[in-house]
Amino acid sequence: MAGNSIGKVLVLSTFGESHGACIGGVLDGYPAGVIIDHNHLQTELDRRRPGRSHLTSARQENDKVEFLSGIYKNKTLGSPIAFIVHNTDKKSSDYDNLKDLYRPSHSDYTYAFKYGHSGMPGGGRSSARETVARVVAGALAKQFLRKHNIFINGFVISIGNIVLDKKTNNIDWKYAEKSPVCCPDPEVSEKMIKYIERIMEEGDSTGGVVRCIIKGVACGLGEPVFDKLHADLGKAMLSINAVKGFEYGSGFDGAKMVGSEHNDTFGIEKDVIYTHTNYSGGIQGGISNGMDIYFNVAFKPTPTVKKEQTTINKKGQTKKFIAKGRHDPCVVPRAVPVVESMAALVIMDHFLRAD
Repeated sequence: MAGNSIGKVLVLSTFGESHGACIGGVLDGYPAGVIIDHNHLQTELDRRRPGRSHLTSARQENDKVEFLSGIYKNKTLGSPIAFIVHNTDKKSSDYDNLKDLYRPSHSDYTYAFKYGHSGMPGGGRSSARETVARVVAGALAKQFLRKHNIFINGFVISIGNIVLDKKTNNIDWKYAEKSPVCCPDPEVSEKMIKYIERIMEEGDSTGGVVRCIIKGVACGLGEPVFDKLHADLGKAMLSINAVKGFEYGSGFDGAKMVGSEHNDTFGIEKDVIYTHTNYSGGIQGGISNGMDIYFNVAFKPTPTVKKEQTTINKKGQTKKFIAKGRHDPCVVPRAVPVVESMAALVIMDHFLRAD
């Protein structure tokens, strides 16, 4: 199975399955001499882990990272950083009634066709449990970037048809962190919570959109033609489980505008060049232009629902089933740190390429 690595100078390779012994990764290319803040790292893992509120999966994982190499006395060595996070709350028996079925919108069928098996219980490598390794690596990347005054923040702008209509320069980051749905607006947050609660009562699921803003990126990051900064961000986001769409800057709304309206005109103040608008999303020609980089990531509804569904089994027989187990009715709030982490890895990789 190929495709378990991302990056060129900063390379992350992940391993492990949802119901295996552990999830882990190797982060290669990370510079020496960076002091690691383990409290920050644990906070990032806690943001992603299940069981933090009644709106998430009931699976209880402590998600404590164990570093095997690359760090000594809290300082990076410049050698590959290897780490693992043990899986401590596995309930593989929840999947006994599903082992011979091709679950709708899961990877069961495609994995079986390509590899001759559907993986371990819980989806194996295709499980969102794999994103634990991304968050560990992303936290390390964030710590490097903040030393260079680059900061990455994500928040939820929609769940189902409930949409946050607020300018991105007026975000209450502290409230977003407190909100169970990672939405920075109290009124909209409450509507999202009630909607997810109703969906849970119905045994169904819902999707939504995460917005990410990256501040402090200087002009010049990005490697045209095929390694454009937005292209690498798009690949990173689309590699996240359940992601169905990526747009940066004006995105699809830009297609509705005329050129004279959409163009970001330049200005200069105290020898600093800027644009009066930012429909480009901080990237032009695949290269950062010094403005804020921002993008949206769309997540589909969780495919595992507690309603009766129809599928076929491995013998081609039509079967009805009701899924068991512990699953998020909406993955979007827990996906925010994953989006931030993948963004941090891409930005740091390009930062090191430009160094």
